[in-house]
Amino acid sequence: MVQKQQATAAPGPEPKKRRRVGFSPADTGVEANECIKIYLVSSKEEVDSPGISCVNPVDLNDFFDGDGKIYGYQDLKINVWINSISLHSYADVTYQSTINGEKGVTDLKSALQNIFAETIVADKDEFLQTFSSERDFIRNMVSNGEEMHSGVIDGSSINAEVAPSDLQVLRMEIGSPNAGLLYSRLVPLVLLFVDGSNPIDVTDPDWQLYLLIQKKEDKEEPLYRIVGFTAVYKFYRYPDRLRMRLSQILVLPSFQGKGFGSYLMEVVNKVATQENVYDLTVEEPSEKFQHIRTCIDINRLRAFEPIKPAIDSAVQTLTKGKLSKKAQIPRFIPPLNAIEKVRETLKINKKQFLKCWEILIYLALDPIDKYMEDYTSVITNHVRTDILGKDIETPRKQVVDVPSSFEQEASFVVFKCLNGEEANSNVQVDENKPDQEQQLKQLVEERIREIKLVAEKVSRICPKV
Repeated sequence: MVQKQQATAAPGPEPKKRRRVGFSPADTGVEANECIKIYLVSSKEEVDSPGISCVNPVDLNDFFDGDGKIYGYQDLKINVWINSISLHSYADVTYQSTINGEKGVTDLKSALQNIFAETIVADKDEFLQTFSSERDFIRNMVSNGEEMHSGVIDGSSINAEVAPSDLQVLRMEIGSPNAGLLYSRLVPLVLLFVDGSNPIDVTDPDWQLYLLIQKKEDKEEPLYRIVGFTAVYKFYRYPDRLRMRLSQILVLPSFQGKGFGSYLMEVVNKVATQENVYDLTVEEPSEKFQHIRTCIDINRLRAFEPIKPAIDSAVQTLTKGKLSKKAQIPRFIPPLNAIEKVRETLKINKKQFLKCWEILIYLALDPIDKYMEDYTSVITNHVRTDILGKDIETPRKQVVDVPSSFEQEASFVVFKCLNGEEANSNVQVDENKPDQEQQLKQLVEERIREIKLVAEKVSRICPKV
């Protein structure tokens, strides 16, 4: 038997292949803080050196529009090198590929230009040449600066490899030759390392730069480096005085934590007293700078004889007993003549002196543990006054919901609590209000913590005056 074979189908066109549809992964972007590293270097040998640590700027996300992310790049890495001698910068940008997703591709060149402006150099070789070609940039720029101080300051301590004899503070009027150009190169450092700061107006002649310079001896000629600087504004006070307002202060990251900020602040204090300005204020100081400033002022005040009787009087009153159990607590603020003497002699403004006053009392209480409860009551009184804008012992107003047959918007009720008693149970206090007493307690605890930190610091530096 022969098996019957099936007829072979006639050849036809090949079947169409089904096209597979793929979706690119969603571009969620990368935060600028995660992909940008900044390095401050003083020689071309330090560029790309594995031993160089990156510095920590403020929030880099703020420099990028929208949500602070960079879009359109895979494995993006940006290393920014800043020449601390000439203040030029170079950005080394690397990535695996680009993705033109829903939010497009971030224009990195434009974004970096907004931060570094004309200081940024596009070519790496050109950037490396700035270490030699602009070696004398700082020296040339400050050549016409007015020397305000050089060497050591009595009572100051600098914990660094820099010899105090190599330091000098120069003052430059912003309208003077070179000052505007120098500040324009300092602006990227201001944006990167001074939180919330904006460039000063270089067309306003009332701005001054105080530059802390390290003059380092070298084989050829001395090498000038900026250690730190501050911008100070002088403005008129009627009828014939000037006031000084410190607006920006920065110590370069490689010099931070070594006493240079205190050094610079002490020089500015000396200038304020020598030139007999009305007072010296600070514009929106950061918590860290405020701590340094207060430590300096406390040491100056502890050595200021005219206010010691007022401190002794306040301490004597506080130690008499159990203020915390009294219905009314004295304010414990310095007398007006003490406030005026401090302002006129030390140029410490009233607001700053009141902060220092609390610490001066704390330092004078011995033993502090014995009087801590009463001292806390005093600080609570001060904090509550700061919040309410009036004395704690004055009668307090409250807004309460009172049942009424009249229209709520057109009527009100005034009542008085006798003998300091709480309102009667018929008056319902709004239960949706935040717990003010708890908030007050937290603010007091924070103020006490700040006071203790300053007291500990100044006691360690100068235990007895």
